[in-house]
Amino acid sequence: MNAVKKVAKKRGPLRRILFWLLVGPPLLVLLLQLYFFLQIWWWVDHNPSTTSFMRHQLSVLQEKNPQARLQSQWVPYDRISNNLKRAIIASEDSNFSEHEGVDWVALQKAYDKNTKKGHVVAGGSTITQQLAKNLFLSGERSYLRKGQEIVITYMLEYWMDKERIFEIYLNVVEWGSGVFGAEAASRHYYGTSAANLSASQAARLAVMLPNPRYFDRNHNSSYLSRRTGLILRRMGSAELP
Repeated sequence: MNAVKKVAKKRGPLRRILFWLLVGPPLLVLLLQLYFFLQIWWWVDHNPSTTSFMRHQLSVLQEKNPQARLQSQWVPYDRISNNLKRAIIASEDSNFSEHEGVDWVALQKAYDKNTKKGHVVAGGSTITQQLAKNLFLSGERSYLRKGQEIVITYMLEYWMDKERIFEIYLNVVEWGSGVFGAEAASRHYYGTSAANLSASQAARLAVMLPNPRYFDRNHNSSYLSRRTGLILRRMGSAELP
């Protein structure tokens, strides 16, 4: 009888360990999603002061220069040129005003391209997906991160209208080494405010977005010039939220 009790006592802690090994990871994932959900709700009418991607880039810059600071200045949606808004939609996400956060056709094309290459080379991300990644995630490319990005994307679309999503995106997206947001980019490259960007200036900034640090170092890129002309022609048909 005593032997049976001893075995039962040993099994008690073991069962608790097994229980938490099984329940712990899903519970942590659930709590993380709850954090994302509540944080996005807060940002409906409060501006984020920083993002996960901004903090990462600042740490990278400070490894080389401990005094490094980011160039960033929040401006409201109506103080950002419609030229820039149209250029970004034309360049990055032509269906932004219509889709529910994820462009599944673009994702399928990206998946096919990645399968052909044998590794992740394309993301097919919408503006909302890019914002989800910038706010919370790393720059790592993997299907697991892409899955989390999609979950956050639908949270953003649930809580926010398109204009608010675009306003936050325009204020936190990277535009060069340590340069974040439309106002900082406008002053960094053109010495003017985001409200006063011309169509050609806006188109050029939009073209820089997929690889901003490269174009920050290579202002005279022939690709940049060619692509800018193409975006200028497309801007007229871009639908603003």
